[in-house]
Amino acid sequence: MPALLEVDGLHAGYGPIEVLKGVTIAVGEGEIVTIIGANGAGKTSTLMSISGCVRPRAGRVVFAGRDIACLPAHEIVKLGICQSPEGRKIFPRLTVRENLEMGAFTRRDRRQLNQDIQRAFHMFPILEKRCAQAGGTLSGGEQQMLAVARALMGKPRLLLLDEPSLGLAPMITVKIFEVIRDLNREGMSVLLVEQAARMALKLAQRGYVMETGRITLADQAAALLNDKRVQDAYLGE
Repeated sequence: MPALLEVDGLHAGYGPIEVLKGVTIAVGEGEIVTIIGANGAGKTSTLMSISGCVRPRAGRVVFAGRDIACLPAHEIVKLGICQSPEGRKIFPRLTVRENLEMGAFTRRDRRQLNQDIQRAFHMFPILEKRCAQAGGTLSGGEQQMLAVARALMGKPRLLLLDEPSLGLAPMITVKIFEVIRDLNREGMSVLLVEQAARMALKLAQRGYVMETGRITLADQAAALLNDKRVQDAYLGE
């Protein structure tokens, strides 16, 4: 499977603190890949470095054959990488529709934009009912749906998802994972950071385990599910 994203020897951090210490991962065309690990392992920093929100200190981030490590975040969005961040980070004073429009800020195809908003409403019908409602008044699950839908408005080739199940009721989590699976079946590549390790590994084709800024295991997702080290550390078995 050809690599859409290749991250090689990535180092990044904040001030004097080095968080990522030589991370190497890849995502193939049409693949779901998950990164699992404990809080503070560096999973979010990895996504933030790929999307340009954190500038790498060393290493390469290659997307569709182009090194994007030095590009600003908005240029990376234009290339086709869109992120649904940890904690949702929707715009609380904007309506649901306005939040979706903000997700398409790099686009100029207004007619297609309206079609994609309708597609988002088809995926998450509750958002259509809340269309004119301020984002900050939505429930946690509704905000997470909005965060994912907003990321999709950028028409990504690669969707970065950071803890989409965090704090959600199981029924809402199942719905969001179903949408991720459907998007992947349509050909979208997904890089998923998730603490619900069992669900993530059942959804993904491949997975990585991250500990203290380093990748410590990499394998097919099914193999990681059956790995005793993963079971003991992350699956409660």
